[in-house]
Amino acid sequence: MNQQLLAKTFVELADNLVADFDLIDFLCLLTDRCVGILDASAAGVLIADQDDRLRLMAASDEQVRLLELFQLQNDEGPCLDCFRTNTPVVIHDLTREIDRWPRFVTAAHHSGFGAVQALPMRLRAETVGALNLFRAAPGPFDPAATLIAQALADVATISLLQQRTAQRSTMLNEQLQTALNSRVLIEQAKGKLAERRGIDMEQSFRSLRGYARAHNRRLADVARALIDDSEPLIGLGS
Repeated sequence: MNQQLLAKTFVELADNLVADFDLIDFLCLLTDRCVGILDASAAGVLIADQDDRLRLMAASDEQVRLLELFQLQNDEGPCLDCFRTNTPVVIHDLTREIDRWPRFVTAAHHSGFGAVQALPMRLRAETVGALNLFRAAPGPFDPAATLIAQALADVATISLLQQRTAQRSTMLNEQLQTALNSRVLIEQAKGKLAERRGIDMEQSFRSLRGYARAHNRRLADVARALIDDSEPLIGLGS
């Protein structure tokens, strides 16, 4: 395990009190680092919206993004159970859960995943979502890695809650709802850029995110500019 990268990740996840805080990029950082540091093939983050319905906010690759969306659309899977019960759901071998989640297990198998653990993003009794780690091969998860994954989820949750307004409620604040809306813009921009450059959706997202970071801009703003053709994005799509 890369201890230096792990320490850097904790610092980055805690460093959120900035004016240009980008929630989507923040959650993408969480999924990317879980794959880079822990024994995970892919990772995704689901966050509850104002109606307490889970929405996909970040995924480490296109394959797991589609699987997470499938899980939400079919209303079954470990990530939903994790959020609803506020407890971790750890599945060492997904094939043994075919009766529990028939559609999800079949889809996960076709996507090349054999094991999953879903960890609640919570602070005390308040749960805002779930961090989901997928692995290609079935088998037990490293307990030490699971503890680290939960710690990363906890730090990220604290950062999310610090972004809320002073008035506490069970709903997500306006900033989080804005991020959910921004996700729609980003998906549209991904499709437009993929078609324009003849690349797949995963490559398209990485290009958008890389451009935003290189130019110190919010991901949603770059996506909107690409969709509207409101400005030249040199080196990206124009």
